[in-house]
Amino acid sequence: MAKRRHFEHSNRNDKHQHNVEPLYTSSSPWDPLNQPAFDRRDQSYVRKIKPQNANQSLLLEAMAKNNLVVAAGPAGTGKTYLAISAAVEALEAGRVDRIVLSRPAVEAGESLGFLPGDLHEKMAPFLRPLYDALNDRMGAKRLKQHLADGTIEIAPIGFMRGRTLNNAFVVIDEVQNCTYNQIKMLLTRLGWHSTMVLTGDPDQSDLLEGMSGLADIARKLENVSGIAVVRLKDSDIVRHPLVASMLGVL
Repeated sequence: MAKRRHFEHSNRNDKHQHNVEPLYTSSSPWDPLNQPAFDRRDQSYVRKIKPQNANQSLLLEAMAKNNLVVAAGPAGTGKTYLAISAAVEALEAGRVDRIVLSRPAVEAGESLGFLPGDLHEKMAPFLRPLYDALNDRMGAKRLKQHLADGTIEIAPIGFMRGRTLNNAFVVIDEVQNCTYNQIKMLLTRLGWHSTMVLTGDPDQSDLLEGMSGLADIARKLENVSGIAVVRLKDSDIVRHPLVASMLGVL
């Protein structure tokens, strides 16, 4: 009898639930997937990119025509992303055999202490923006494979002296945190059939005042034939609009 009463009670509850109006009907005008914040492309990888403004177009054109490019501009103008995109396209087109990434291991005003692990693990936190751009351009699986076979190489700036980088696309990021002598050493690593792109924001150096060599290097190279110096501005920022507003007053 107890089982029968339980079965009848369950049936009554089921009938009652079927008669209840759903909280959000299919004809509801609000749908989170149709909101602007959710209107995003597939994040697996992006085959082609499009410049968002004239200076970004100028930077892409400069990287296609010159073996050495200096991209200087404020944060959020797409310098690093465009450089990584150009490197991936050159690798996939067979114009280069490998991609070499380097970035100064300078902490942004905060000491993180000793970092455990091997060289790649120690450099990983500093190279995370480059990894993110690479992952966006080629996908995690291919990125992992290229890192394993050496097609994409992580080269700390301190270990670059004495090397000649042939048949490579070299991206040196955050160059504002390099001294004049460090940048000079990096520039002279350029080998045959290679492209080198230096990116940085002269106004956001984490070095002591007067130590960054980016501004002087860019000024001296601007008139050298075969070298392109592209200067991006606050109006070229493609991050949140507040970034441009803040940089204008900070």
